[in-house]
Amino acid sequence: MHRLMAPLATLAALTTATLFPSTSFSQVAQASPAQVPLSAASAPAPTVQPLTLAEAIRLALQFSPQIVANQQELAASDGTVIQAGARPNPEIQALIEDTRRESRTTTVQFSQPIELGGKRSARVSVAELGRAQTAVDVEGRRAQIRGDVSDAFFGAVIAQERVQLAQASAELSGRAADAASKRVQAGKVSPVDETRAKVAHAGVRVELRQAQGELRSARQRLSALLGPAAPRAQVLAWQSNALPALLSPDTSLTDVPALRQARLEVDRRQAMVELERARRIPDVTLTLGAKRDQQVGRNQTVIGLSIPIPVLDTNRGNLLQALRLHDKAEADLQATRIRVETEWTQLSERQRSAQAEVQALKEEVLPGAESAWQAATTGFELGKFSFLDALDAQRTLFQARAQYLRALNELYRTTADIDRLLGTNTDEPSTAKP
Repeated sequence: MHRLMAPLATLAALTTATLFPSTSFSQVAQASPAQVPLSAASAPAPTVQPLTLAEAIRLALQFSPQIVANQQELAASDGTVIQAGARPNPEIQALIEDTRRESRTTTVQFSQPIELGGKRSARVSVAELGRAQTAVDVEGRRAQIRGDVSDAFFGAVIAQERVQLAQASAELSGRAADAASKRVQAGKVSPVDETRAKVAHAGVRVELRQAQGELRSARQRLSALLGPAAPRAQVLAWQSNALPALLSPDTSLTDVPALRQARLEVDRRQAMVELERARRIPDVTLTLGAKRDQQVGRNQTVIGLSIPIPVLDTNRGNLLQALRLHDKAEADLQATRIRVETEWTQLSERQRSAQAEVQALKEEVLPGAESAWQAATTGFELGKFSFLDALDAQRTLFQARAQYLRALNELYRTTADIDRLLGTNTDEPSTAKP
């Protein structure tokens, strides 16, 4: 099931010819390898190992304080099971009647309470089901962390790509402004075109600073999830040309942590009902001992049996409470099933829509915008188009690329939400080729 946790598809789908095309204004430097710096300010050292999604998830699970707390809670539940199976302690009594030696009576007796009605087995069942719930909580928390790390990892990579896109746009707009300035000096275009080019360049620089700020925030978010003891990676790595695997809308939801938790709660409440019923049956206390009567001058055997009479307290109140709580657990199970099915339907549809949008932008919109931009810039150089036409084509191209990044980000955020909902049994991600 963990195929949901796909490594981020490289944005190399926007290849050198798509993301940062060659233009008459400039040859924009390309950098779309499998390793992308988290920081746009400095290049990583050659010895730094790239951080993959699988490694990020492993680090988060290893250093997460919440996981450690959940594991300790699970270990503590073992003690609850052990204690539930414990039998009542025996009791030894010594009685002395009369302080005078010649008439003293000394009694020593051993008493053992005996539980009837299956109380011990019922307690063990309640404790074991409670431990199973704790184990499901741990699994659910691990799935939550995997989803959070996946979301943050994808966000950091998308932020990096946005920085690269903004850098390319700034480089391109700067060259365009220079070209417009030279054409104004040559008297080929109006000075208004130069002003427009400079304004466009200033706007792109603002977008670049915003993208760099978003990258820093995304990096900090990822680092926070990895934990304070985890090493700080300077490189992100992901597979190329891979998108998250789409699951069938008919995917079984039986193993969803929320549903498993709700079913276990129903079973635990039923076990508590059986426990309260068992408590209506009184326990007996068996007594065995010896009595020494100095006046008689011999030892006497003492045998006793104590049985409470359930007349005033029949445990009716506790049994009624257990029954109603069981009914509540069943109602909660139905509500949880409806909620999970609704969320799954919505997330599945969101994922399919996002992937369809990504494919459409990648295969149709981006190539068309690229072709229009190249035609406009070529026509501008030849004097067939105005600078405004070229600028508009450039703006359209970069808007299309930004839209692609947003769609890709939505696809991976939705996939992370699906992983949080469904849970997984492995931390190894898998992908499906688009």
